Amino acid sequence: AARRDFYWLRSFIAGGVAGCCAKTTTAPLDRVKILLQAHNHHYKHLGVFSTLCAVPKKEGYLGLYKGNGAMMIRIFPYGAIQFMAFDQYKKVIKKQLGISGHVHRLMAGSMAGITAVICTYPLDMVRVRLAFQVKGEHKYMGIIHAFKMIYTKEGGFCGFYRGLMPTVVGMAPYAGFSFFTFGTLKSIGLAQAPHLLGRPSLDNPEVLVLKTHVNLLCGGIAGAIAQTISYPLDVTRRRMQLGAVLPDSEKCLTMVQTLKYVYQQHGIRRGLYRGLSLNYIRCIPSQAVAFTTYELMKQFLRLN
Repeated sequence: AARRDFYWLRSFIAGGVAGCCAKTTTAPLDRVKILLQAHNHHYKHLGVFSTLCAVPKKEGYLGLYKGNGAMMIRIFPYGAIQFMAFDQYKKVIKKQLGISGHVHRLMAGSMAGITAVICTYPLDMVRVRLAFQVKGEHKYMGIIHAFKMIYTKEGGFCGFYRGLMPTVVGMAPYAGFSFFTFGTLKSIGLAQAPHLLGRPSLDNPEVLVLKTHVNLLCGGIAGAIAQTISYPLDVTRRRMQLGAVLPDSEKCLTMVQTLKYVYQQHGIRRGLYRGLSLNYIRCIPSQAVAFTTYELMKQFLRLN
């Protein structure tokens, strides 16, 4: 029983570390994405690369990592819950519902993503507010101050869950297709070309795992597919989260209103998919690092 209790803990740590490594890799792109998606007035005339160059000039190199502390506090439990829940849901769906094969990966991935989002949403809210601030115009002094301000000024506990709906609706296909694509590529790869793509796991030679570069590739493909499917909902979520900070907030109160508003104002390419190219640059390495780190941590913590 002791081994099983620690299994949960080890699984939690593996997911948390995977999440943190993935996010730190792409933190500067994350900051730029938030500034562009919500048209921050200091940078709204700029594109992705010019913003990446402008932020260090205006706010120093650490400006690229603004909000990253809040991000790590959120992403450790987020990654931990998501990966751990995925393994648990997969078992439950197999046992209770008797569904196996590729479908149970899609279902378990969606459910794991939703669980992780709901558990860590207030931290995401605070991080977005902190990342959207520009040096010299600070409304929030830090993580705790932001929590206090949102709680007192924006309707208590509900204030932290603004934009949860598009997040959950967007997370289901994103996490679902992410885990689904990665798991499917992994099982097909190991079945078709075990010697070319796989190697024995370090902690359990009976188990085949993908070689690191193949892992990175599969994770990257998974990220790209998942991202394309769920991106407009990500734009919607950011707009709603920044609600009170943006001038047109009263037009973006519900998910449908926000989607409509962004579509009418900016169209599909410049509105609903604004910043998508950046998101590929951001999401593909991020998912690749997340899945690869998780697979390595699983061997390191003997979870196979």
